[in-house]
Parts: sequence; structure tokens; C-alpha cells
Amino acid sequence: MTIPKSIEVGTELPPLRVAPISRTTLALFAGASGDHNPIHIDLDVAKSAGLGDVFAHGMLSMAYLGRLLTDWVAQERIRSFRVRFAAVTPVHASPICTASVVSVEDGLATLAVTVALDDGTLTLAGDAVVALD
Repeated sequence: MTIPKSIEVGTELPPLRVAPISRTTLALFAGASGDHNPIHIDLDVAKSAGLGDVFAHGMLSMAYLGRLLTDWVAQERIRSFRVRFAAVTPVHASPICTASVVSVEDGLATLAVTVALDDGTLTLAGDAVVALD
């Protein structure tokens, strides 16, 4: 995996468009992550909390962002990766992960990373730092 030579402020990674999140995806992620919070997998619990349906784990969306980054650089080049959870991702939503370079210095690129829904709702926002050499 080779990083393009012309990384500069404003460079955008190709967006990662995720298939609609199904109940099966949520159940599989719960099993893989150990996060069995019923608000993500049990419709009755979600409704008792005043919600219309279950919603995706925030860490699932962060994992998709991780995939966006590791599609661009090898995992060992990632120096930091953090996000703020801004909104829920409903079941059946199709998240779109994006990243753009906001600074380059001392062989490191800092990227602004986001996950948004088709309607523009921002669900996650954060940053990642990757080694360029």
C-alpha cells in the first residue's frame, strides 16, 4: 500500500459508501464487539426508550471510518484516531465516510474524518493522524 506522493492540505480520500445497515449487521457487530446493549438490537427496548427503532452502535460507524483510513494507508501508519459521536445512525441508513487532509508537517498528515447520512446528518466527526514516510 503506497501513499500518493502529492499529499497536501485539501487532499480528499475517496468516500466510503456503506451498504444500508441491517438488523443482521447490528447483531453481528454486537457479537464481534461484545457490545450487546439491547438498544441496538432489541426493538422493544428501543421503543421503551422512546425511540422508533434500534440504531447502530457508534463504534460500528467508527469502524467504517477505520476501514476508510486503512484503505488509504497501512494500519501501522495510523498514529491517532478519535471521533465525537454527534447523532445516531438509524437501522437501514447508508453511512458515508469521508476524510480530508487539514495539515501536513514533520512527515505526518492530519485528516478531518466524518460519517454522515444521505440526508446530510453528521453522525461522527473527528480526526486522524497518519505517518507519510
